[in-house]
Amino acid sequence: EDEILPRKDYESLDYDRCINDPYLEVLESVDNKKARRYEAVKWVMVFAIGVCTGLVGLFVDFFVRLFTQLKFRVVQNSVEECTEKGCLALSLLELLGFNLTFVFLASLLVLIQPVAAGSGIPEIKCYLNGVKVPGVVRLRTVVCKAMGVLFSVAGGLFVGKEGPMIHSGAVVGAGLPQFQSISLRKIQFNFPYFRSDRDKRDFVSAGAAAGVAAAFGAPIGGTLFSLEEGSSFWNQGLTWKVCSFLSTSLFPQLFCSMAATFTLNFFRSGIQFGSWGSFQLPGLLNFGEFKCSESDKKCHLWTAVDLGIFILMGIVGGLLGATFNCLNKRLAKYRMRNVHPKPKLVRVLESLLVSLTTTVVVFVASMVLGECRQMSSTSHSGNGTLSLQVRDVNSSIKTFFCPNETYNDMATLFFNPQESAILQLFHQDGTFSPVTLSLFFLLYFLLSCWTYGISVPSGLFVPSLLCGAAFGRLVANLLKSYIGLDHIYSGTFALIGAAAFLGGVVRMTISLTVILIESTNEITYGLPIMITLMVAKWTGDFFNKGIYDIHVNLRGVPLLEWETEVEMDKLRASDIMEPNLTYVYPHTRIQSLVSILRTTVHHAFPVVTENRGNEREFMKGNQLISNNIKFKKSSILTRAGEQRKRSQSMKSYPSSELRNMCDEHITTEEPPEKEDLLQQMLERRYTPYPNLYPDQSPSEEWTMEERFRPLTFHGLILRSQLVTLLVRGVCYSESQSSASQPRLSHAEMLEDYPRYPDIHDLDLTLLNPRMIVDVTPYMNPSPFAVSPNTHVSQVFNLFRTMGLRHLPVVNAVGEIVGIITRHNLTHEFLQARLRQHYQTI
Repeated sequence: EDEILPRKDYESLDYDRCINDPYLEVLESVDNKKARRYEAVKWVMVFAIGVCTGLVGLFVDFFVRLFTQLKFRVVQNSVEECTEKGCLALSLLELLGFNLTFVFLASLLVLIQPVAAGSGIPEIKCYLNGVKVPGVVRLRTVVCKAMGVLFSVAGGLFVGKEGPMIHSGAVVGAGLPQFQSISLRKIQFNFPYFRSDRDKRDFVSAGAAAGVAAAFGAPIGGTLFSLEEGSSFWNQGLTWKVCSFLSTSLFPQLFCSMAATFTLNFFRSGIQFGSWGSFQLPGLLNFGEFKCSESDKKCHLWTAVDLGIFILMGIVGGLLGATFNCLNKRLAKYRMRNVHPKPKLVRVLESLLVSLTTTVVVFVASMVLGECRQMSSTSHSGNGTLSLQVRDVNSSIKTFFCPNETYNDMATLFFNPQESAILQLFHQDGTFSPVTLSLFFLLYFLLSCWTYGISVPSGLFVPSLLCGAAFGRLVANLLKSYIGLDHIYSGTFALIGAAAFLGGVVRMTISLTVILIESTNEITYGLPIMITLMVAKWTGDFFNKGIYDIHVNLRGVPLLEWETEVEMDKLRASDIMEPNLTYVYPHTRIQSLVSILRTTVHHAFPVVTENRGNEREFMKGNQLISNNIKFKKSSILTRAGEQRKRSQSMKSYPSSELRNMCDEHITTEEPPEKEDLLQQMLERRYTPYPNLYPDQSPSEEWTMEERFRPLTFHGLILRSQLVTLLVRGVCYSESQSSASQPRLSHAEMLEDYPRYPDIHDLDLTLLNPRMIVDVTPYMNPSPFAVSPNTHVSQVFNLFRTMGLRHLPVVNAVGEIVGIITRHNLTHEFLQARLRQHYQTI
C-alpha cells in the first residue's frame, strides 16, 4: 500500500507571541483599565460567536425541515395514490427529481469553495494543530458549507448536518472578531483587537465548541470536543477555562457553547411550538427521554449483567468502525487517483450517481423488503396523556402497503429524516424485524461509507449513530427472542450500539461520552457509554486510525500527534534539525533582503552575526559591517556588565575587587593581528558576510567550514515582518545612523493581518537597493530554543504545547547550529531519522 508522506507546502500558523520592541511599547502602555476593557471585549465576542453559531444552526435546520417535509409529503401522497393505480414508477421519479436537484445544488456550492466539502472536522483539527489550510475559515466557506449541507441532507444522502456545524462555528469564531473579510473588501472596521493567530486560535476553538453544542444541545460536550479532537495546542489558561464548570472561574469556551445552545433552543422552540421562551429543543439532534413503560415492571434501563454485553458490543463496534474506515480510505484513494485529477464536472456527476443509487435503494427497499409489524398498544391509544416524544415517534410511522393497525418497518426507517429514524430505534415500542434491521444496517453501512468523501458538505455523526442504533436494536431483538432476556430495554441497547459504532469510526471517548449523556439527559448511562467507547476505540486502534485522522493523512498534512513514541528518545535535536540555514543580519541591505525573500519559501529567518577573531579589521571602512558587529557586542550579556548595571541603579558599587574586574573587562583590548586575514579570506573566496550582496552568494568551491561558519544567534524575524518593513520603506542610508530609520508601531506591523503582501507582487523600484534595514527592533529576541543534545520527546513537547512554528537549536556558546520546524517532527520524518540512527550504530 502506497504511503502518503506529509507535504511540505503546508504552512504553519504563528501561535507563539513575538515579543519585539513594538509589542513591548504596547505592553508598557497597558494599564488595568485597558486590560479590563480588552477582557470585556473578548467576552462580548465569545457571546456573539455563540449566538451567531446558533443562528447558523437555526438557518440550516429550518430549511432542511422545510425541504424534507415538502419532499416526503409529495412522495408519500404519490405512493398512496399509485399503490392502487399501479404507477409507483412515477413516485420514484418524483423522489429522484427532488433528491437529484438538491444534491446538484450542493455540488455546485462545493465547486465554488472546494474546502466546504465533507464535514470540515479534519480541516479544523489541522488548523487548531497549527497548520494553515487555505480557505478553511473564510466567509465564503461558511456560506457554501451551511447552504450546501442543507441541500445534501434534504437530498436524501446519508449525511448529517451536525458535523458541518462544527466547521461553521469555527469559521464564525475566526471571522467575527476580525470585522473584515476578503469576500467583503468594501466593508472595513477599525477594530484593533485580536490581530494575531494566537487570538484567532482561541476563538476558533470556542466556535468549534459552540458548533457541537448547537448540534447536540451539549455545551459541556462541545467544550471537551474542542479539547480532545481539536486543540493540540491547549495552554493552561484554556484548560482552566474548559474545566471551570467545576470551579468559580470564568470559562469562554463553555460560555460560548451555552450561548449557542440557548440561541438555537430559544428560536426552535418558538418557531415549532409557538411557545417562545419554553426551551424544549436544546439541539439539532435530541435523543429524547429514556424511560421504561409503567406497565412493564420487569424493565430496567440497564443492569450490571448488561455491562458484559455492552463490552462485546463495543468490540463489535470497533471492528465495524475499523472496517468502515478501511473501506472509506480505499474509496478516498481511488477518488484521488481517478476523480480529482479530472474536470470538476466529474465530481458533480459522482455526487449525482451516489444520489441516484441511494434514492433507488431507499425506494425499492421500503417497498419490497419491509415487513408489516403490529403497532404497540400505546402507539394508538386514545388517551391524552401521551408525551410529546411519543407523539413525535408515532407521527413518523409509515404504513406503506400494510393494512390498518400495522406499519412498514423498513419504510419507517428509510422514509423519514435520519433524526426521526434514530428516535424510532430508541423509543418505538413496536418491534422491528431482525431481517429488516440486518438489511437496513448493511445497506446504510455501505451507502454512508460510499457517500462520505464525495464533493458535497456532509457530516458523519448522524449516519454513524443511525447505523449503530440499528445494530444495537438488532442485538436487543435477538436477546429477547432467542435468549429470553425480557427485562432488557431495547432503547438502551440501541443507544449503546450507536455509541459503539460511532466510537469505532471517530475514536473519541471523553467528549463523546459527555455529548451522548447530555443528549439523552440520563446520567446513569455514563458508565456503560464510557466503557463501550473505550473498548470500541481500543479495538479499532488495533487495525487503523480514526476516520478524521485518516483523511488528514490522505491530504498529506503534517499533523503533530499528542506525543512521540518511546523509542524516539534515541534521537537528539541535532539528529532532526535542519543545519542548512538561510539567515539575515541585524543590519542588511534591501537588495539582500529582497533576494532572500524571492529565492526562498521560508517563513522565518534567524538574525545572526558571525564570530570572528579579527572583527576590528572588518569594521574599518565599512559602516554596514561595523553596525552589525557593534550590535553583536551590545547584545552580549556578561555577568560583570549586569552587575555594574544593577550597582549603578542602586547608587552603590560592589567591592573594589569586583570594580577592578569590571574596569579590566572594559579596558582590555585585543592584541593586533599579525597578518591580514581579510585579504587571505578574499583570496580563498571566503566572504565574511555572504548575504550582504547578491553577487556574493555561497560558492560551490567553499569548504564545509566556510559554508557552515559559526553564527551567533540573536533572534528570529518572520517573512511577514520583513515584507512589511520593505513595503513601508523602513530603512536608512549608509551615511546615516540606524537611529534615523523610521519606527513602526505594533498596530502598523499588524495592519495587513492575516493576508500580508507577497514579495513577488510588490513594486520595490522606488527603494534604493543600497539602503540598509535595521531588523533588530522588530525581531523576536527571545524565542524558544533548545540545545543540540535535547531529547526528541522534550523537543516535541515544547514545540507542540507552546504552539511553535520554528525552534532554533543553539549550542553552549550561543551559536545557532540548526532549526526545527513542524516537518522535522512528523511521525514519518522521525521514523526515517530513527532508521538512519540504527544504520550508523
